[in-house]
Amino acid sequence: MQKVYYLSTCDTCKRVMNEVEIPSSFIKQDIKTQGITEEELDELFNLTDSFENLFSRRAKLFQERKLKDENLLEEDYKQLILEHYTFLKRPVIVNNDEIFIGSSAKTVAAAKKSIHPKSK
Repeated sequence: MQKVYYLSTCDTCKRVMNEVEIPSSFIKQDIKTQGITEEELDELFNLTDSFENLFSRRAKLFQERKLKDENLLEEDYKQLILEHYTFLKRPVIVNNDEIFIGSSAKTVAAAKKSIHPKSK
């Protein structure tokens, strides 16, 4: 599978997708308009072995609900991501059996190298 989960209104997602040069063959799913299904989330989990790795602590709802004070379990992270799209750290780029989560320079470089192995 070659897919990107992103937010079309997020400038960081746009920047990362441009920087990585996501090919037109990739499926692009705007999580605000299309959401993420439990099946899709489970597929991402199979690549990371952790819902926590897919979870964004920067989400406004994370602060508003004071979730940092709670002892969240893997199932809690999964339910929160399914409940509201902002809890998914983004973008999430899947290139076959590799997954790249977030916008750190290291992650972006690794995604670009995976998708375009012959480029510099």
